[in-house]
Amino acid sequence: MQPLIDRLELHPLRESLYDELHSRPFQVIPSPARITHIALQVDEAQKSAQFEHLQRLHQQLGYAVPQQETHCYEQTFGDLRIRWEKHLEFTSYTFIDLAPAGSDDPFARPSIASLPSGWLEQLPGTVIAAFHIAIEDARQKLEPEPLAVKPWFEEMRLVGSSPQNGDARVWTSFRLHSDGFGRFLVFNKRMSDSQLGRLIQRLMEIETYRLMALLALPDARRISPALGQMDAQLAQITQLLAEQSATDAGAADEGALLAELTAMSARIEAFRAQTTFRFSATRAYADLIRSRLEELREDEVSGHLTLNEFLGRRLLPAVRTCQDVGVRLEDLSRRVDRVSDMMRTRVELAIQQQNRELLGSMDRRSRIQLMMQHTVEGLSVAAISYYLVGLVKYLLEALYGAGVKFDKSLATGAAVPVVLLIVWLATRRIHHHFHVMAKQDAPAGETSGENNNADRKSD
Repeated sequence: MQPLIDRLELHPLRESLYDELHSRPFQVIPSPARITHIALQVDEAQKSAQFEHLQRLHQQLGYAVPQQETHCYEQTFGDLRIRWEKHLEFTSYTFIDLAPAGSDDPFARPSIASLPSGWLEQLPGTVIAAFHIAIEDARQKLEPEPLAVKPWFEEMRLVGSSPQNGDARVWTSFRLHSDGFGRFLVFNKRMSDSQLGRLIQRLMEIETYRLMALLALPDARRISPALGQMDAQLAQITQLLAEQSATDAGAADEGALLAELTAMSARIEAFRAQTTFRFSATRAYADLIRSRLEELREDEVSGHLTLNEFLGRRLLPAVRTCQDVGVRLEDLSRRVDRVSDMMRTRVELAIQQQNRELLGSMDRRSRIQLMMQHTVEGLSVAAISYYLVGLVKYLLEALYGAGVKFDKSLATGAAVPVVLLIVWLATRRIHHHFHVMAKQDAPAGETSGENNNADRKSD
């Protein structure tokens, strides 16, 4: 019989959503053990290259080669366990020696010493975090005093912690040592292998996320002086705008100030493009670090800072610096936009005023031209009448030569007012025709009454 669930319509992501919670399980780590953790910044191409590099390791060690790339891959090669994890902008390798050889120096032989020669050096990506974790079993032998621990950290100042309510003891220096790696020393007092695996996972995440969070600090320090200069420059521009009078010289200055604001806005947007992702990532990593520190439930080791106290004093101020610079950058961007909008408004108003003055000047010139045109038209009536009277005179002379007897001078004089009247009426008719065309072509609500009045006055 078909199961009931198979008769229902299932979401295509249902199984992957269930698997996501189990994609990175906590490890089970015995005591003692030697661990090396390496985190590398990579792009998508390097992530794929890393998986191929991991496949070559299986071939070199004589194990079955994995074919399916996953977000978390783990394989045990005898006493060496390797775990590979993919994150958003980095990948991590965890190498665990499950049966380390006894030694007075817990960092004398790290777990990566068991890897084939040359394989580790060919890892694709850029190393951002690399540190060793030595786990000792304090249930079988006494835990050494802090002074005895210090030589294993090359006499560096130590940070000590008793996490999980004293069930373990953790020592670190949060510094690079002579081999280029960081170091953690963990003494297991009363923890099971599962509890120890969760503790080690939190320590690895704290150290890795700490370094990833601090990647934004150089950017914050680099752009902070430039933001200060632009802030002062913007304040000066705003003050000038408040004092500037609406004159032609002021309008010219506004154009120069608008160009200056545009250049400033472009520079701010360049800073935002360079730092927005990094600052956002810093906030996310800082939240993860706080969460992991709370999960440690630390007790103080007398005379030493705990992990929480040390990171709270050193790391969190750096994170707040990045956050403050990010907030300052966004605030400056909004202020520049507001001042730019105000400048554009003032420039547009000035342009509109200039356009109104230009249109008024054009209107006055057009009136003058219209009056001159009417004057010329009056002279044209006289000129046209003069030529028409000349034609009439030729016509009268022809009639007189044909034998028609009349007084030529009187007939010519009588024709003058008639010709003038005819020419004037013809001119008025032409004017009327053009005014009708102008009214028909004019937009709705617009009249030519002013022009008609001018015509009547001119006439």
